[in-house]
Amino acid sequence: MGRILGIDHGDVRIGIAMSDETAFLASPLTTIRNGKGAVDEILALLNEHGVEKIVIGLPLNMNGSAGPATEKVRKFAVKLAAKTDVPIVEMDERLTTVTAHHNLREAGLDGRQRKGVVDMAAAQVILQDWLDMHG
Repeated sequence: MGRILGIDHGDVRIGIAMSDETAFLASPLTTIRNGKGAVDEILALLNEHGVEKIVIGLPLNMNGSAGPATEKVRKFAVKLAAKTDVPIVEMDERLTTVTAHHNLREAGLDGRQRKGVVDMAAAQVILQDWLDMHG
């Protein structure tokens, strides 16, 4: 199995994580601004790292239903899918940002430091959860 890219899609920023070559361990990679060039930046990462699959976090409501945020992510996934043949799978991302904040706090980062990296840390949690379920 090759590398897998994890995405935590937010209104302002998109967190990106990447698996190792064995698809065993997820690591935070980068954060990109959500906007016109976001899809192209992700496409560049796919090519640069030889990505074989994309895991995108799906922000479901706590009861498991889809809401407005879910639809935004699905629209973004459709735009991305239109420009690549790399398969995209959805992963329930409920509480991943909470987990990311907790992990960063445990690592000793204060609120200001966490703000800059929480999106890619959330992408890492999403991707690692997926890898653990499918490894």
